[in-house]
Amino acid sequence: MSENDDLTLLHEDAHLLVLDKPAGLLCVPGRGPDKQDCLSARVQRRWPEALVVHRLDMATSGLVLMARDLPTQRALGDAFATRQIWKRYEAVVDGCADQAHWQTIDAPLMADWPRRPLQKVDAAGKPCLTRWRTLALLPGSAGRGPSSHLLLEPQTGRSHQLRVHLAFIGHPILGDALYADARVQAMAPRLMLHATVLQFRHPVTGAALRVESPAPFRAPP
Repeated sequence: MSENDDLTLLHEDAHLLVLDKPAGLLCVPGRGPDKQDCLSARVQRRWPEALVVHRLDMATSGLVLMARDLPTQRALGDAFATRQIWKRYEAVVDGCADQAHWQTIDAPLMADWPRRPLQKVDAAGKPCLTRWRTLALLPGSAGRGPSSHLLLEPQTGRSHQLRVHLAFIGHPILGDALYADARVQAMAPRLMLHATVLQFRHPVTGAALRVESPAPFRAPP
């Protein structure tokens, strides 16, 4: 692992890069001069040829994959689209989500047009599946209710999928400024969601590749 220009690099080869994005940093530039600092801009200062393959929400931390040439970008994009890239996340959510075995959230999502870029569960939306199970139950203290540390595996890649799905089942992510109420937002200084694992077959060499990043947050006391 190396750090350069506020980057944490976890894997580098001639065709692709895997980086650990901090919470609060955009993946790509936004609108306006105050939103030009982002992961892709920082990466391209060191690897000018680097190309975006996928994104994490600004508030989410964890693993981001970038390509170093156009054929690799296309191959990795196809691998994401056909679910050949296995992703795992961890989150801390509100309430007692006591499920030691894998559960599935099957709830279609669509844009919440009056409140874009927010998403919402709607029967007319696109199919959306999330698998989850509980890693630990975290008792509340100091007037704060219990929370739960979850393992998450999105089976689809919809915008805000994990955040919406967890709020939908009554367990919004702590610190979520978009889908949680003020009480849950105040329970953490950041969105408690981190992309911990990317596992896939290298599009050029064919070798199995697995990159991991431990969740940097701890449950609030």
